[in-house]
Amino acid sequence: MNEKYPFSQIEPRWQTYWNDNGLFKTDHTDTRNPYYCLMMFPYPSGALHVGHGRNYILGDAVARYKKMQGFNVLTPMGWDAFGLPAENAAIKTGTPPKESTLKNISVMKEQLASWGVSYDWDRELASCNPDYYKWTQWLFTQLYKRKLAYKAEAAVNWCPDCATVLANEQVVDGACERCESEVEEKFLAQWFFKITDYAQRLLDDLDTLDGWPDRVKTMQRNWIGRSEGTEINFALVPRDDQTDPIEHVPCFTTRVDTIYGCTYMVVAPEYPALKELVKGLEQEEAVNTYSRNASKRTNIERMAEGDEKSGVFTGRTVINPYNGEEVPLWVSDYVLMGYGTGAVMAVPAHDTRDWAFAKKYTLPIRVSIDNPDHPLDVTTMEEAYTANGTLIDSAEFTGSPNRDAIPKMAAYATEQGFGESTIQFRLRDWLISRQRYWGAPIPMIHCPACGTVPVPDKDLPVVLPENVDFKPTGESPLATCEAFMNVACPECGVDARRESDTMDTFVDSSWYFLRFLNATDDTQAIDKQACNDWFPISQYVGGIEHAILHLLYSRFFTKVIHDLDLIDFNEPFAQLFTQGMICKRNEEDGQLYKMSKGKGNVVNSDELIRDYGADTVRVYTMFIGPPEKDAEWNDQGIEGASRFLKRLWRRVWEKHDQLTAAANTPLDIDSMEPAGRDLYRTANETIQHVTDAMDGAFHFNSAIAQIMSLLNSIDSTGVDDNSNDQHKASYRFAIDTVIRMLSPFAPHICEELWRELGNDDSILRAEWPKVDEASLARDEIEIIIQVNGKLRDKLTVSASCSKEDLETQALALPAVQKHIDGKTIRKVIVVPGKLINIAAS
Repeated sequence: MNEKYPFSQIEPRWQTYWNDNGLFKTDHTDTRNPYYCLMMFPYPSGALHVGHGRNYILGDAVARYKKMQGFNVLTPMGWDAFGLPAENAAIKTGTPPKESTLKNISVMKEQLASWGVSYDWDRELASCNPDYYKWTQWLFTQLYKRKLAYKAEAAVNWCPDCATVLANEQVVDGACERCESEVEEKFLAQWFFKITDYAQRLLDDLDTLDGWPDRVKTMQRNWIGRSEGTEINFALVPRDDQTDPIEHVPCFTTRVDTIYGCTYMVVAPEYPALKELVKGLEQEEAVNTYSRNASKRTNIERMAEGDEKSGVFTGRTVINPYNGEEVPLWVSDYVLMGYGTGAVMAVPAHDTRDWAFAKKYTLPIRVSIDNPDHPLDVTTMEEAYTANGTLIDSAEFTGSPNRDAIPKMAAYATEQGFGESTIQFRLRDWLISRQRYWGAPIPMIHCPACGTVPVPDKDLPVVLPENVDFKPTGESPLATCEAFMNVACPECGVDARRESDTMDTFVDSSWYFLRFLNATDDTQAIDKQACNDWFPISQYVGGIEHAILHLLYSRFFTKVIHDLDLIDFNEPFAQLFTQGMICKRNEEDGQLYKMSKGKGNVVNSDELIRDYGADTVRVYTMFIGPPEKDAEWNDQGIEGASRFLKRLWRRVWEKHDQLTAAANTPLDIDSMEPAGRDLYRTANETIQHVTDAMDGAFHFNSAIAQIMSLLNSIDSTGVDDNSNDQHKASYRFAIDTVIRMLSPFAPHICEELWRELGNDDSILRAEWPKVDEASLARDEIEIIIQVNGKLRDKLTVSASCSKEDLETQALALPAVQKHIDGKTIRKVIVVPGKLINIAAS
């Protein structure tokens, strides 16, 4: 053993050892004590930096910890290799996406290995490989056969920079979540998954996810957006000159109690029947022009709080079925087609948006809910009254508290046949078409005779052609590849055309976790028995940014696959941990940002490993702060982690003889000297603290701090040749404890030191240390002494000291006497083993 810590020599050696000995290979047929630990698989769009590393190092620490606890741990890894990130990286370099992606995978795989992050690589998969996307395509056809996949023309989010459509979930504050370009709206025929059919199940089952962060569940609840209300049909006043395409304009409202205050109605600019409703009217040109202009604005912009409302009168009127009153029909961009029915009843006296609109266009305002404390007067009101109150001018419902009237008014609509109670969801169907090259081809064929038909199972996969100009143009590059597009209809044999769109990459990642159980099986998409044995996943680790996208889609896919009778469970992830980001200050402006090449604040992990070693990088990454929170990277901070590991190495080197001599000495607390007994107790207390920190919320920074503190106690206690056998044994136990508990964070150095101390097998096969409860008993304890709640002194007493003796000794202390002199002692509160508080006045 060398005095100097030789990280550059030992780390590659142990990485090879783990790989050659298959320490992370898992027999999934052995279902004793299974633990499925999974990290969200990465996009192979470039080299990893330390900001990426937190996720994988954290997951590796969990896996190693659970292995030492005796679990049969499954930790696979794959690559989310299709989609915009990988394709955009390929476009920048001019390299074909397949070549660029496979090269990136190779680089990233080497980086993960250099960090000491270990996986069962026999299960490796990449979503861009035909043997994987064959089954993605097969799942698509199963959804199609169950009427859960359909093609329809709809208003879609268009990213002009990425030249493709985006799902609603991929638009953040009106911009593309990938390139941050402003999103436009287009009408296109696209493929959708009918996730709305599962809205209620997705919502209800959130209550079963006790191991998920509350904020993730809240984000999903809000996105699903369940609203209970009433759908009401406003009869369209007919025209004499032509027949209308609709007889009623239905609207959904959660506030039917306000309907007697309705003074106009509004439809969205995208309302399907709008063009026909205004055809031939003098308002036709104005309405159509307004609708075209409104479609250029994003939903985020249209719903912004400070956005001034605009609109156009359609020239048509509708009838309020509750009072028979005819009200004007307007079109405005503050109504969205994607929510409810695309039409709203406007009650300006009791809705802030309607109020602003009515004021702008001088529309009537009528109070239907009065403030019982201060009766409302329209002529003096300065804003909408949105609080509760009593109904007025509302026919037989007048005088009722407005909230109490809602179910009665909904029931009335049902009785009269012009409405019904109903439930609406904010969630829209998942748009999965992409007009880009690098994705799984949608396995559908358009036949002039048979219509749209799925590709038969025997013809899957539909392989993505390679000889294609993949640069984005706004239309799918596959449409220009005649050899790919031309195909015989599988039903009638006539000449037909393939679907040219590819699938959103989130389709690939919505089921990959199931495929790891049979990654090389070409006979079926999913091994039902294996999945039933290992799911739901014991621990899933990934970023909070996937709360709405990946995590919601994965839950949807799992429920669909359950309904296909391919698995017996409804939810994929039992425990979810969302790690925070590592941030660094930009050198130019000094601002703190998430690490990115664009911000120029990336820390190269390869250079750090070269200079300090992977274990130092791992320890600092986990010590930098609570792993669920964002943390700032400090280049000087890594020096502290380096010093700690060097000190541990040096301590084992210096005390090697004493440590090896104590290898087989049984521990006997009663025979230990006080210093050895204190160290043994401290080591066991540390085991307790670290184990608590490792479980549940993964307070790894606290765990490492406790381990560092134990090493400090080891240093202050010391050992030499003159120490008795039990002292050496206690010292050896403390060092063993440090090494075992540190191994999930710094596995290479701990493997090396474990062997140096005479152990023949990997530390991964060593048991996680257990607390010796008998060691925790103390001969003496320190008691805090307070007077009127303020610390005045401390008292060291026998652990068996009685309450009466404690009071006597505390009251005799000079510091206490000083603060109770001349006062009456009203009460003495004794908290056993901790403190005494003397109340005096």
